[in-house]
Amino acid sequence: MIMAKLKAKIVVLLVLTFLAYTPVTTATDEIYPKLLDMPWDHSPITVYIEEENIPPHYSPTYRAQIDASLEYWEAGGNGHLNYVPQFQEVDRTDADITIVWVENLETVAGAPEGVAGYCIYQQNGDRYTHASIILEVGNYQGYSWQQYGDTNMQEVAKHELGHALGLAHSTDKRDIMYPTYEARENLNPLLLRSTLPYLIIALVIGLAILGYLGIGWRRSRCKRKELEEEVFGEWKE
Repeated sequence: MIMAKLKAKIVVLLVLTFLAYTPVTTATDEIYPKLLDMPWDHSPITVYIEEENIPPHYSPTYRAQIDASLEYWEAGGNGHLNYVPQFQEVDRTDADITIVWVENLETVAGAPEGVAGYCIYQQNGDRYTHASIILEVGNYQGYSWQQYGDTNMQEVAKHELGHALGLAHSTDKRDIMYPTYEARENLNPLLLRSTLPYLIIALVIGLAILGYLGIGWRRSRCKRKELEEEVFGEWKE
């Protein structure tokens, strides 16, 4: 009897020990997965932002969006990091994270359609040794090329920085790490400012054409009515 009780206790202890050392995957882990829990072994994380070899449609306002993205993650980001990152911007190309812009990822790097940013990281064991973030300044909408605005640039930068900090793609559509880049309706402010006069002229011309066609349609309708009165008026009498 005593031996049976002892065996039962041993079995319970073994089960508890197994459970204690078995990793548990929660629903949160599935929604907000990580590439690495602690990808960097030091702080601050140095960041180099390339502003010399920039593509033709690069906007100076993009730099402010990178700064805002860094501040976003320093303030806690989406709340799913195990640490609070601190960044230091440097002018060295051997920084921990480098950020560069290209005209279009599809044509320059052969990226799949719809990808507005990309993060390439080098890893040694469970740590990153370097991460390169490549951001495009625009993409094709049908047959026309459209430049990204500041809102789009900031959202894409936040997303790619999330990868550089160890986060994978999220299945939560409201999360910054959800893999979507479809919001491209925000035009670049500098591009809009330079093309605004042409847009106004085109709008005025369009309204003039519509007004001319409308007046012509009304005149032809009146003439047709007069003709009908002449032809069918006598017959009716």
